[in-house]
Amino acid sequence: MTLLRSFTLLMALLGTPLFIIIAALALLSFHSVGIDISVVVIEMSRLADTPLLVSLPLFIFAGTLLSESGTPRRMLNLSRLLLGWMPGGLAVVALVVCAVFTAFTGASGVTIFALGGLLYPALIKDRYTENFSLGLITSSGSLGLLFPTSLPLILYGVIAEARIDQLFLAGIVPGLLMLVLLIGYSMKKSPRVRRRGSGPSRAEIAAGLKEAAWELPLPVIILGGIYGGIFVAGEAAAVTALYVLAVEVFIYRDIALSRLPAIMVRSMMFFGGILVILATSMASTNFLVDREVPMRLFEIIQHYISSKYTFLLLLNIFLLIVGCMLDIFSALVLVVPLIVPIAQGYGVDLIHLGIIFLTNLQIGYCTPPVGLNLFLASYCFEKPVVKLYSATLPFLVLQMAALVLITYFPLLSLFLVHLWG
Repeated sequence: MTLLRSFTLLMALLGTPLFIIIAALALLSFHSVGIDISVVVIEMSRLADTPLLVSLPLFIFAGTLLSESGTPRRMLNLSRLLLGWMPGGLAVVALVVCAVFTAFTGASGVTIFALGGLLYPALIKDRYTENFSLGLITSSGSLGLLFPTSLPLILYGVIAEARIDQLFLAGIVPGLLMLVLLIGYSMKKSPRVRRRGSGPSRAEIAAGLKEAAWELPLPVIILGGIYGGIFVAGEAAAVTALYVLAVEVFIYRDIALSRLPAIMVRSMMFFGGILVILATSMASTNFLVDREVPMRLFEIIQHYISSKYTFLLLLNIFLLIVGCMLDIFSALVLVVPLIVPIAQGYGVDLIHLGIIFLTNLQIGYCTPPVGLNLFLASYCFEKPVVKLYSATLPFLVLQMAALVLITYFPLLSLFLVHLWG
């Protein structure tokens, strides 16, 4: 058995897909204690029947449609008309558009590739420095992961069995806090240039609003439907997917009918990867729970750490390391089941814990030396990754400051939940 486990770890080091490694370890673990390995398949079947899970593939499909359409260009154009007059106008536009786009697509890399090619030349043309422009786009690529309808928020809710509507509410204020800090810094660093003219005319703004008229109601439909009691998260996902499909295919006609099958296949492959990792991970988690591993870990940690605040500090350090080593979906399914019972032992609210998790993993995307956004931006803009390290540092410091506030002031996450949740 030890030999088989060693072989499994060797295969992991050689690049074997994560779900195969997790499944193999789960099967070996159950077999080693004499439990029928069919429990792994039973766990997969149970997960497939989870009602909340249906929202994931639908939101993924809607996000893929938006990323493949002209939505990024329309959002950028409208935001520039409405916000371009401000000091640091284009930088503010970049932050807002990236945050909104990431919230709907749920994938940081998609945002960098979909918007980076539009924003980077525009920032350079507006006399922003190369370092600032690279740091801004790289950092803002994961900025919207706290906003509804972020896929990681939904996934955390499924794994931790937390209410997704409450998680949507809890992420709004922390997400805005991080966005405001970065906007303030961007306004301060904006080039001092004299603006010509009095800004866009009413006719130009009206034209921009008309162009994006079908996409603007999307957040209202989703959030208004959920918190107005019209539908639950799964139904909201179905309405969103149908609405985006109708708008992008039949109204804007950005996506030809012939492209739909390929988009569906790509989005469902993405969901399939998440589902398989989640299923095998939950099976492994059940084994750990059955062997009382989380409780033993809690007892060991509590023996050395009695303070809730010290625990949260160490949790942040651990999650930042995890966030820069793993993609956010793998990190959630692997770490959440272990950490949730330990955090609850220290009295950490489950909803607040979710926001701490996602804030850390969001920052981890840009954390040297191996944050995923750093390498994606390096590839996208053809710049050395070391240059991205220095470019993202000021933005990273501001996000860390926001993380401290979010961690130690739970009311930032729970205020709206207590008010409306």
